[in-house]
Amino acid sequence: MSLLRFDPFAGSDRLTQQMMRERQEPRPIPMSAVSRGDQVVVYFDLPGVNPEDVDITIERNIVKVRAERRAARQEGDEVLVDERPYGIFARQVFLADSLDLDKMSADYARGELCLTIPVSEKAKPRRIELHTRDEDPQNVRASTTEGGAS
Repeated sequence: MSLLRFDPFAGSDRLTQQMMRERQEPRPIPMSAVSRGDQVVVYFDLPGVNPEDVDITIERNIVKVRAERRAARQEGDEVLVDERPYGIFARQVFLADSLDLDKMSADYARGELCLTIPVSEKAKPRRIELHTRDEDPQNVRASTTEGGAS
């Protein structure tokens, strides 16, 4: 099979990227986040990553996602073009205290990791019942003072 492509800088770009990979920290994972009703939904792009190579950890209010993408090469393969990034990818997300991290769920399909984090019950708006007294405030004070003196 023959694959033709002309890019005069491809060789130098690839060499630079390979040298940088060895010294570089994990690449950032592209993400998006939305507020949907009583929850926050966070999406991470992890194309070509096997589910067993994804690690999600929580420490206080920080969610850490780490993944590894491996090359699909087999022994004896001759590389013609390789522009896909491989290696370790990572992302930290700082979440508000109003989210319930104990009830967070994670789903992975078609190269997309989806974290769903509900808002804590304590953080949701709620009504406070107002108690009223039909008594005269003067009588309440007088009976309290009299009751304390006996």
